[in-house]
Amino acid sequence: MQVHEILRIKGTVLYTVAPQQTLGNAVATMTELDVGSLVVMEHGRMVGMLSFREVLRTINASGGDWQGLMLSTLMHRDPPTAHPDMEVDELRRLMLEKHCRYLPVMEGDTLMGVLSFHDVARAVLEEQSFENRMLKSYIRDWPMDDTAG
Repeated sequence: MQVHEILRIKGTVLYTVAPQQTLGNAVATMTELDVGSLVVMEHGRMVGMLSFREVLRTINASGGDWQGLMLSTLMHRDPPTAHPDMEVDELRRLMLEKHCRYLPVMEGDTLMGVLSFHDVARAVLEEQSFENRMLKSYIRDWPMDDTAG
């Protein structure tokens, strides 16, 4: 299974914010949309990622005065990315090595989508379930050997 297949299953809806937005606005957006990450875009180009990890680190470090902080000061700049033709095992290895729960998928300079660890797990589970059903069907239809005695 390749990354583009996971994106096809998940869909390519992107939730974005600008680097000039405040953390308070971003947290409200993440809560409203029930998402764990936002892509930070500037002039039509991805410049960073904001995930709940950056949100929690910032809140912990800044105490009670975090809502007015600009995303440009706390976003994850130049996050690791996947490409559409990447195999799922390579994707999972990259996510584990880089400690990323959310990974942008880029084709050249074009952002194709964002995959979460949850998206990957669901796609792999669905693929394995399909393979199991096919194998069980194959075994059930196995021809009987007339020479067995």
